[in-house]
Amino acid sequence: MKPLISFVDIDETWEVEYLKKALADKCTFKNFSETADLVLSEIKDTTILSTFIQSKVNKKVIDALPALRLITTRSTGFDHIDIEYARSKGIAVSNVPTYGENTVAEHTFALILSIARNLKKAHFKSVEGDFSIKELMGFDLKGRTIGVVGTGHIGLRVIKMAVGFSMNVLAHDPMPNQFLAEILGFKFTDLDSLLKNSDIITLHAPYNKKTHHLINMDNIGLIKKGAILINTARGGLVDTLALTKALDSGILSGAGLDVLESEDIILEERQLLMRKKKDYYNPEKLQLALRNALLLQRENVIFTPHIGFYSKEALQRILDVTIHNIIGFIDGNPSNLVGC
Repeated sequence: MKPLISFVDIDETWEVEYLKKALADKCTFKNFSETADLVLSEIKDTTILSTFIQSKVNKKVIDALPALRLITTRSTGFDHIDIEYARSKGIAVSNVPTYGENTVAEHTFALILSIARNLKKAHFKSVEGDFSIKELMGFDLKGRTIGVVGTGHIGLRVIKMAVGFSMNVLAHDPMPNQFLAEILGFKFTDLDSLLKNSDIITLHAPYNKKTHHLINMDNIGLIKKGAILINTARGGLVDTLALTKALDSGILSGAGLDVLESEDIILEERQLLMRKKKDYYNPEKLQLALRNALLLQRENVIFTPHIGFYSKEALQRILDVTIHNIIGFIDGNPSNLVGC
């Protein structure tokens, strides 16, 4: 009997067809566009679950899938999966370690350049019929200092691009690679020094207990006055209240955000109405939702809805690695395992 694999959070028809073609001989294929906890009754016999960051694979989900043997996330990050509980149940977890370093890095610079050249303000002025250049003076990237927090695949790609823009580069990472720093011409430093000396701060760290609110009320005041903050990593790296304070006080002159703290509460109306009342009326989540809404209305904040990874090429790589993970597991040669 073929193993049953269930995909959640895939909406693109071409992706579904691509996966079916690659996996038809190996397993029975089911796809759901809803998040995992909404379709548990329909996938209770699933042996392999492929998820994305929107679906929380927690104890409830794992317990509802007694046949589950592999969770393979179509992302690099896996903080949406209860790794420890999965491991205690003998369930393997795999990810896609690299797929979009250039994709996310390019989006990072799209946000940087949008702020540097006042594109949001220019767009709204032109839509209103105002074609004057008043209040639209930007700044060059050449000679500016960019602080890169996290020097994994994406962070290093950002550094290479920054060097191409003739920028000075500071970096912070718990495991600094001094050899690469010498080769690429950047300098590792502690986080406080990076905040104090960077004109642009860009975050590329994973989200976990140690990095929760990496930018917070205690260190936001260290940031060089007038700097801009870019976050294409995870929303939880930045305390929204601290970010708002920094923008209000002029510590930050702008922010480019592809992610928001607790972005899962920003849902389509249909999804929002399907949530349980106890989640919907959670005071802390509602307060954070209001802060996010006010944040996005600011003229000096550029927001994109978590599309840093979203290019045709990156999606193709994600699917290819996911297929490799699934087939390898079925054949007894698992790959890209995490939490082992």
